[in-house]
Amino acid sequence: MLRRGLLAWVSRVVVLLVLLCCAVSVLYMLACTPKGDEEQLGLPRASGPTGKEGYQAALQEWEEQHRNYVSSLQRQIAQLKDELRQRSERLRSAQSPASAAAGLGLEHGPPEKTQADLLAFLHSQVDKAEVHAGVKLATEYAAVPFDSFTLQKVYQLETGLTRHPEEKPVRKDKRDELVEAVESALETLNSPVEGSPNQRLYSASDFIEGIYRTEKDKGTLYELTFKGGQKHEFRRLVLFRPFGPIMKVKQEKLNMANTLINVIVPLAQRVDKFRQFMQNFREMCIQQDGRIHLTVVYFGKEEMNEVKGILENTSKAANFRNFTFIPLNGEFSRGKGLDVGARFWKGSNVLLFFCDVDIYFTSEFLNTCRLNTQPGKKVFYPVLFSQYNPGIIYGHHDAVPPLEQQLVIKKETGFWRDFGFGMTCQYRSDFINIGGFDLDIKGWGGEDVHLYRKYLHSNLIVVRTPVRGLFHLWHEKHCVDELAPEQYKMCMQSKAMNEASHGQLGMLVFRHEIEAHLRKQKQKTSSKKT
Repeated sequence: MLRRGLLAWVSRVVVLLVLLCCAVSVLYMLACTPKGDEEQLGLPRASGPTGKEGYQAALQEWEEQHRNYVSSLQRQIAQLKDELRQRSERLRSAQSPASAAAGLGLEHGPPEKTQADLLAFLHSQVDKAEVHAGVKLATEYAAVPFDSFTLQKVYQLETGLTRHPEEKPVRKDKRDELVEAVESALETLNSPVEGSPNQRLYSASDFIEGIYRTEKDKGTLYELTFKGGQKHEFRRLVLFRPFGPIMKVKQEKLNMANTLINVIVPLAQRVDKFRQFMQNFREMCIQQDGRIHLTVVYFGKEEMNEVKGILENTSKAANFRNFTFIPLNGEFSRGKGLDVGARFWKGSNVLLFFCDVDIYFTSEFLNTCRLNTQPGKKVFYPVLFSQYNPGIIYGHHDAVPPLEQQLVIKKETGFWRDFGFGMTCQYRSDFINIGGFDLDIKGWGGEDVHLYRKYLHSNLIVVRTPVRGLFHLWHEKHCVDELAPEQYKMCMQSKAMNEASHGQLGMLVFRHEIEAHLRKQKQKTSSKKT
């Protein structure tokens, strides 16, 4: 009886436990069931009534999104390809004239042929530029002048009202351009040479000066001069930048030890100026250079003995015998004097320097004269720095400083005399072959421009550049009534240019207004004190 009651109790407990487990399972399933459609963030339930359709719909939506994204990328790629094609066509059309002129086909053929065609085009730019031979020009204004430079300064013709005739290159592109030219030259000079174990290494300190000019449709030409291994020896490198990589054109070893310069000076009276000229000549030519001959062509009898006396005194004091004195009758003619002096020389072909008595030059200029001339190939027309009237420049000083202190290249002290062609270096053979001066021109002016035009019309290279060692000293200029109208006009223009700078002349023109202003300011100051 007791056993039957115990079994019944156990059975009830088991049933209760089973029911309890079922209840717990139901509660667990309810708690873990995913949320409704409006709150659902994941995929639809697999066991739901729409699970399979939900998966298919989601996959279709994802596939559509990817398909749209790929289509967008394809459209962008197509647009980029079209833009690239258009730009390539514009580039080819821009290159086609140059390519056609040089016989190129840069857009066709293998890379090796394209590179060879490009090099051929660049070399054709060198051939078209005025590097190996001169180009015939119509007028004196058609010549492209050089600018000159050292490691510190640039000496330039085109100054305008804001730039200076001598200045440090401020623009970075110009500074980098000149530095690259010097570095390229040094790299060439220091390239290893077979059979030269003790080869000299050049540095920037060996650089003396350079000249450069840009022909707008061809490129930039550089001629750089370095010190040589021996005295009077130089190294010159000619480089060309054809609007692309700089190219070495040639390298020369120049020995100027035996290059004599015949300085020819036409003169009439002006004894004081000639005495000053001989002081400069004695220091620069006799004492420092030593490779100079002086030819003085004197017109008339007046003061001739004084001039001859200055020459003889210099000859005795400096033991100098290399001079010639040629007396001529008649009125002064600069062209005739220079022509007679050049033709009077009976020795071998000599380098001529046509000079005036009011010119000051340094020994460095004499080497510049030698380096920029070559018989049958090159003549040198330097642009000198013309001094303003010292009485105006230093009018606010207690006294005018000595001449050596006046010879500074600044905007306030002078200007590049780019309208003058009288000072020139050329070999006698070139002067004779070109026909010399026009002896029909009398008096002042005109003969130098006529000769300059002859050279421009020839195949000789005309080097035109400002030089830092050649100065025109100020002197009062008289334009006589006997001059022809055109000569008289040129003389007056030169006279006006010689007096002072634009600003200094303006101060003179308005000096009465300035003085009146100063008086008013002084009166106001006095009234305030009282």
